[in-house]
Amino acid sequence: MTLQALISPGSVAVIGASAKPRTIGYTISAQLIKRFRGRVYLVNPNYGEGVIEGRTVKFYRSVLDIEDEVDMAVVAVPAKAVPGVLEEAGRKGVKVAVIVSGGFAEAGNAELEAEVARVAGVYGVRVLGPNCVGVYNAEVGLDTMFLPEEKAARPAGGPIAFISQSGAVMTAILDWAAAEGIGIGLAVNVGNRADIGEGEILGLLRRLDYVKVAALYIEGFRRRREVEEFLRSAKEFSRDKPVLVYKAGRGADSARAAKSHTAALAGNYEYYKALFRQAGAIEAEDLLDLFDMAQALALLPLPKGPNTLVVTSSGGIGVQATDFLLEQGLKVPKTPQALEEELRRVLPPLASLGNPIDLTGGATNEDFANALERALDYFDMVLVAALIHPPGLDERLADYIIESTRRGKPIVVVSIGNSPAVKELERRLKGKVPVYNSPRRAARALWALYRYSEIKRGRSTPT
Repeated sequence: MTLQALISPGSVAVIGASAKPRTIGYTISAQLIKRFRGRVYLVNPNYGEGVIEGRTVKFYRSVLDIEDEVDMAVVAVPAKAVPGVLEEAGRKGVKVAVIVSGGFAEAGNAELEAEVARVAGVYGVRVLGPNCVGVYNAEVGLDTMFLPEEKAARPAGGPIAFISQSGAVMTAILDWAAAEGIGIGLAVNVGNRADIGEGEILGLLRRLDYVKVAALYIEGFRRRREVEEFLRSAKEFSRDKPVLVYKAGRGADSARAAKSHTAALAGNYEYYKALFRQAGAIEAEDLLDLFDMAQALALLPLPKGPNTLVVTSSGGIGVQATDFLLEQGLKVPKTPQALEEELRRVLPPLASLGNPIDLTGGATNEDFANALERALDYFDMVLVAALIHPPGLDERLADYIIESTRRGKPIVVVSIGNSPAVKELERRLKGKVPVYNSPRRAARALWALYRYSEIKRGRSTPT
């Protein structure tokens, strides 16, 4: 299908490519030449050939001069030149154009943006943008972003897909994800949405086996069709995989800022809340919350109910965890009598066996293992406060926690600290068990798991 070329093209032409370092055309070209697994063609009438990243490369005067088929065109020319460039791309048979150029509706030039959409429609070229950074897909090495890697790192890949209405937000999140080991493998910035919007992209992602969760950053929709496409696609997507949304521009002043940013109409926040609920989307409180929940949903099985076990070596963290879990509408029921008697036989005398199970500062790795082994059958999910500062605990606790996940119950971990042992614990857990540096973040992640389990069961109202 034509739109498949948006995320997995066989060939890409960079129109506005440049051999001059520190320019947008150079950076996009360099990224694609280094990583893209398909064919790359550079278009600029001012060059015959040039040097990019130490390699001598050929330039074409026009996309029409390229001998082979071109699936995607990345357009990085001044805004006024875009309609003409797009016409040539259409005559060439290009399937998708990613227009990184700005200066359209977001700058008050709605007529120029309408002309772009008209020309694209004549030739059947699908358009992402304008005013966007485009697509990053680690699976195929596609990277149309014009931000150099030394300023904006790219994550290695993973099961989370990110759709963003802001290019700067997408760039910053990918940079952060690369440092934190967050598994974002595919990201799309929709920009002004002259054509392709969130709904169609969700439809694409739904069919990709390597995408397990979709996370969206939304400021607002401009047109009724965008709302309808999003609602239809998100409903379909959420039947199979979780959809997470962070909506910015909730108040009147921030809504005005959103409109000036991507020509979005943020509108009444209550309307958006109702839309997300109807779509089966889970709403995040901020970007950090969005990816906290995405990690949990990408890595963990869904719980069968809201009953949560807390296991800790710190009574204080256990109390905080209980507060936050209850605040989210989850349950922290008292340890059943039969389990308490079983735990009393294997845990130290000073351990508190209610829920939370507080193993105290005298705990060992084996105490955590014994508590988890026996308690997992009685609860739907687990929050482990793995504060390994006491002498009997160390980074090998991670191995016991990972072993416990084989029982099929969702487990999240709270780890706080910056010592080598703490960082090694977190490294061992990475990619297997989500780790959070506060009990509130962990509680939100567990809530998202339970919320999506209810969506899957057809209970669409919030907990």
